[in-house]
Amino acid sequence: MQTRTGSFPIGFRRGWSEWQQDINALIEWTKSNDLSVIDLGKTGDTEASVVREAGLVVGSVDMAEWHGMISADAGKRAEAIAKNSEYIRACTNPDGSPTNFFQVMLPENPELPRSENFGYMVESYSELAPVLEENNGRIVLEGWPGPGALCCTPEGYRALFEQCPSSSMGVNYDPSHLVRMGIDPIRFLGEFMGRVYHVHGKDTEIMENAQYEYGTEQPATFAKPIWFGAHHWRYTIPGHGNVRWVKAFEMLAEHGYNGAVSIELEDANFNGSTETEQQGLLLGAAYLAGC
Repeated sequence: MQTRTGSFPIGFRRGWSEWQQDINALIEWTKSNDLSVIDLGKTGDTEASVVREAGLVVGSVDMAEWHGMISADAGKRAEAIAKNSEYIRACTNPDGSPTNFFQVMLPENPELPRSENFGYMVESYSELAPVLEENNGRIVLEGWPGPGALCCTPEGYRALFEQCPSSSMGVNYDPSHLVRMGIDPIRFLGEFMGRVYHVHGKDTEIMENAQYEYGTEQPATFAKPIWFGAHHWRYTIPGHGNVRWVKAFEMLAEHGYNGAVSIELEDANFNGSTETEQQGLLLGAAYLAGC
C-alpha cells in the first residue's frame, strides 16, 4: 500500500497493546494487510533485522536513552551518549541505507530553565552526531509538547539545526502536534523540508464549539478530557482531522522525499481493543492511499 501522491510506502508505529508485542505475529498481520513498514520502539538492536528479513521496512527505531541526554549532570550525559552510541552501532542497517532514530527531546528535569536544558541538549547531540554520521544514522525529532520538551516549534527546531548543523539531525514530521499547538503544518513543512526524514500519519481535530466553551489555556472545570486529546482538540487517524495530507505529500514528492508514512494510532475512537485498533490502522492507511 502506497500513497497516491508520491508513492510513499505506508505502515504504522508499533503500539503498546498486547496484540502487537509478538513481532512475528505482527509481521504476519502487517503483510497480510498490504502494509510494508513498521516503526519499532527501543528494540531496534534485536528486532530490526527480523523485520527486514521478512521483507518489510523499518521506518524508525526509538533511541535507547532520552532523558539522560538532557541532564544537568555531566556524568549522566556522558553515560547516555555512550549507551546511545553503542545502540546506534548495533542498529546499523547492513545494506548501508539510513537508520532513523526516533526521539522526543524530553529533559531529565523539566523544571530547569528551558534555555539551560537546551544547552545540555546541544552539547550531547553534538557529541553524538559523529557516531550517527559514521553509521548512517539519523535522529528524527518528533515535536510532542510533553513536560519540558524542546524542539516542538519552529523556534526550537531552527535553533537546534543552527547550533548542531550535522545532517544527522532531522525531523519526524508529525503534523498532529503542530495543529494542536496552532502551528501551520504546511508552512512548517516548507521551512524544514530538507530535514524531514520520516513522517507520522496522525491527524488532529480542532473542535470549534469546545474551543469556544473552554478556550485553549485552561482545563475545563466540569467536562471530562478526551483520551488522546484535551477539551478542544483530539488526535485522530488520518482523514478525521484538519491536516491537508495531499498538499503535504505533493510538497514531499517535489522535494524528493523517499521515506515512509507510518500511522501512529492515538485516537479515542479506535484505541482500546484489538479489533478497533486494527480497524483504525487500516482505515487510516486506506485514506492515505487515496491522498
